[in-house]
Amino acid sequence: MRMSPAEFERAVADAVESLPPRFKQYLDRIVIDVEARPTPDDCRELGVDDPSELFGAYFGTPLTERQLDEPPALPDRIVIYQKNVETVCKNRKELVREIAVTVLHEIGHHFGLDEDDLETLGYD
Repeated sequence: MRMSPAEFERAVADAVESLPPRFKQYLDRIVIDVEARPTPDDCRELGVDDPSELFGAYFGTPLTERQLDEPPALPDRIVIYQKNVETVCKNRKELVREIAVTVLHEIGHHFGLDEDDLETLGYD
């Protein structure tokens, strides 16, 4: 299943908008981008051997690891990899759901959740 870049970005924005306001307030210094596929540098930084398995990535310091007196120099960044997400979805409904799960998974990392926590919550 494929979407235009604009449709895909809208689905990502919709996933963010679906968050309760009490969570959205912590996303003011985070950039959420869409890219076709992960770069070799992204894969190296994240320790990923197979780039096709990476649907999204969080680059930053989780809120649980920050010092209050030391604000981050750059905004944190989430990247959703459009082509990788599209390859596992058969229809539009499935694609929109996978986009939402991926966005929430990466936002979970921003909040300090690890892979086991996210799997328990159903965002794996």
